[in-house]
Amino acid sequence: MKKVAIILSFLFLLNPSTYAAVEVKQFKNPEHEKRYKALIIELRCVVCQNQNIAESNAALAKDLRKQVFKMINAGESDDDILEFMVTRYGDFVLYDPQFNSTTFLLWVGPFIIFIIGLYILVSFIRQRKTFVVAELSNEDKEKLKQLLENKEQTK
Repeated sequence: MKKVAIILSFLFLLNPSTYAAVEVKQFKNPEHEKRYKALIIELRCVVCQNQNIAESNAALAKDLRKQVFKMINAGESDDDILEFMVTRYGDFVLYDPQFNSTTFLLWVGPFIIFIIGLYILVSFIRQRKTFVVAELSNEDKEKLKQLLENKEQTK
């Protein structure tokens, strides 16, 4: 039993998450802390691309969190902070970018793709419906009858 406890302790020490640093920030008031948490969730990590800077452990995400913290303590508004981040890193840094000329395709693109896909689907279905079965002429029916009779005789 003692060996199992030693092995488990050793495995626990090898786990990299046990060494993860916890960022402790001292805010002037609870309102600043709420703003900070809301902003770091709203901002995307440019390195990770699928995580917000609150979840990411990338060096850039840590720097962005520090920058947001400094700007909040300096008295900057949320809009000023977001504008700073967009100016520096582009619209991609926002999970919910504003609708403008540069983000037009980002907002409208999925609808365009859906409409094109729907058009292709409808045209495909219509082509299947318009398939016409040709009637056999009397000559073709006779030839088919003879071929079937010859096949039966060969069996």
